[in-house]
Amino acid sequence: MTELAPDAPEMAYHFHIVRRALDAIDAAPPPGPTLEELAREIGLSPAHLQRVFSRFAGVSPKRYQQYLTLDHAKRLLAERHTVLDTVAETGLSGGGRLHDLFLTWEAMSPGTYAARGAGLTIRWGLFDSPFGPAIVMGTERGICGIGFTAETGEAAALADLMSRWPEATYLKDPAVLAPWAEAAFGATGGDVKLALIGAPFQIKVWEALLSVPSGHVTTYSEIARAIGRPKAVRAVGTAVGRNPISWLIPCHRALRKSGGLGGYHWGLPVKRAMLAWETASAEAGSAPD
Repeated sequence: MTELAPDAPEMAYHFHIVRRALDAIDAAPPPGPTLEELAREIGLSPAHLQRVFSRFAGVSPKRYQQYLTLDHAKRLLAERHTVLDTVAETGLSGGGRLHDLFLTWEAMSPGTYAARGAGLTIRWGLFDSPFGPAIVMGTERGICGIGFTAETGEAAALADLMSRWPEATYLKDPAVLAPWAEAAFGATGGDVKLALIGAPFQIKVWEALLSVPSGHVTTYSEIARAIGRPKAVRAVGTAVGRNPISWLIPCHRALRKSGGLGGYHWGLPVKRAMLAWETASAEAGSAPD
């Protein structure tokens, strides 16, 4: 696995601790385990677990537990529901980008998608991320795929991404992708280019997702309205699920109208961890100096 920066493996380790903690929290009756109980379940000292959570999320384990609950999604929907029709006017999407990334994207032609990737050379590599190991894929135009392996396993995630463009030529070449991956996962600042390869309807949905600021959420029905297809909620949900560039095209920020998490292609524990991490980061960023 490629190391992104001196602290990237540490962040991956922290995610694995958080992932184990999430399992322990899910198994415990309300109101959830105390710090001491959680530390004992994981096999760490309370002080070490406190440091891990604080390093990963910027908040205490107790606060982070609150963010991992299903009720947190409903609170997000009530308090940080992004109305996509007004995002462009308010400028939310500009200031809220994760790690101050400047994301640019270019949609491939419908013909390229219809050709199932024929003629494309797609490079890929396995990288550490705050949410466990991640496969990153890219063409010369930018990142075209990100998949997380913590729930599915590396082989299944790689096969899944390759099946999107089965006629493409694939080369394992992490060195070429490393600068983009470093920026994508916060090891460095910088620009990230995305190459959107999908059907025209899918690309409209993914572009709408790119307008949802970090720390905010939207709904499938709101995305449908934003792209001018208010009755196509189910089709929108399918397009969200087929998003190949997870995390940067933030499909994890799409919730059901009821506030339920809905599905997530790379596993609901990963989605919950992403939403919790973003909320904690937003809270830490808004705290007074």
